[in-house]
Amino acid sequence: MEKEKKLKPSKETPSGFEDRQEKELLIRDFVISNIKEVMIKYGFQYLETPSFEYTDSIGKFLPDKDRPGEGVFSFKDENKWLSLRYDLTAPLARYVAKNFNEIPKPFKRYQLGTVWRNEKPGPGRYREFLQFDADYVGTKSLQADAELCVLISEILEKCGLDKADYTVKISSRKFTDKLFEQLKIKSKEQKSTTLRALDKIDRLGWSEAKKLLGDGRKDKSGDYTKGAKLTNDQIKIIENALKSKNPDSEDVLEIIKIFKAYNFENYKFDPSVIRGLEYYTGPIFEVNLNFEVKNLKGQTIQFGSIGGGGRYDNLVSNFGNFECPATGISIGLDRFVFALMQKKDFKTKSVRPVIICVFDQNNTKQYVEILNKLRSSNISSEIYPGEGKLKKQMEYANKIESPCVIFYGDDEIKKGEAKLRNLKTGEEKSVKIENLVNEIKKII
Repeated sequence: MEKEKKLKPSKETPSGFEDRQEKELLIRDFVISNIKEVMIKYGFQYLETPSFEYTDSIGKFLPDKDRPGEGVFSFKDENKWLSLRYDLTAPLARYVAKNFNEIPKPFKRYQLGTVWRNEKPGPGRYREFLQFDADYVGTKSLQADAELCVLISEILEKCGLDKADYTVKISSRKFTDKLFEQLKIKSKEQKSTTLRALDKIDRLGWSEAKKLLGDGRKDKSGDYTKGAKLTNDQIKIIENALKSKNPDSEDVLEIIKIFKAYNFENYKFDPSVIRGLEYYTGPIFEVNLNFEVKNLKGQTIQFGSIGGGGRYDNLVSNFGNFECPATGISIGLDRFVFALMQKKDFKTKSVRPVIICVFDQNNTKQYVEILNKLRSSNISSEIYPGEGKLKKQMEYANKIESPCVIFYGDDEIKKGEAKLRNLKTGEEKSVKIENLVNEIKKII
């Protein structure tokens, strides 16, 4: 009888999900530390919401199928659909509604958290990524909208960008509302499809976005996206409107006035800034990087947007009779870090442990005494954690890029000294145990 062949699991990650290595994570930690400094300075509170929400709480509703629609990862639990959060804004709205009487108005919160999008991945666009959000909830003041743009610029510059490296683009949903009236578009679905198509202009270019405004578009992989079914005349009206250079909505003009008070000049009015989400009601902004980077294929590309936001005055009221205007901004940290790593030469220092080589398991007590001496002096160190002779131990030390190794055999124990080998230079010398910490500090 033929033996059944055991199938091995794939070693690849699912499409749109990435393993992240230490250098990227250290730079991400650097960005996060700068974000926290700025947010504390601007008076924001730190908040964390759960990864899962009820599906209807994040604005995705069950269609005539057996699971929620595209865009979210979902499962059914006790007859209610749960979804991994798509962004950090809808969970914030739910939190505000739940704690409406307890929180101050305005409520200034910031959050760092992973979000998940069940969408087709692309270069630098993931299905799972870390996002930073800052929001003002409970105020109509456009001072809040303006300050969000100012604080984002401070974060970018603290992380090492120059003013020439980025632009904060601003527009308003009042622009598209006026445009829909002109186009005589009343269908909510057609408005939504049009907004999503316009939001892709920056990534796809006008010629491809135009297909999404019309009958639809087939991408290079053969996937087809339905269009908004606008006529050629309607598309032409949109094209002409997007060429406008001067803002005519009062909210944008007011924000520009506040920018002048801040002496903030790194912005640009751009009516093509749309933001694809439906809940925006007023001013909208987008944070664009102006420099070129290389994508994963080695091709040079203009990086474009790393985030944005805008005013969403009606989102909290979805949860009840709450009058709660709000505005917020977000950055996709993984995209930002990807760009930063190409823009700047980060001198990240990966701390690697000093290795105490094992000559005899019976000497564990003596090895631990040295280990405790090093660790009490805040020196990263370890007794070789594997099994094998000295050659294998040295291979391990070199592989992890340890700065030095300690040899402490019977002869060294009797003399009260250890041999210390510098793995950068190959130099080796005998060191009294009481002097070991000082000698290692000279190497690391």
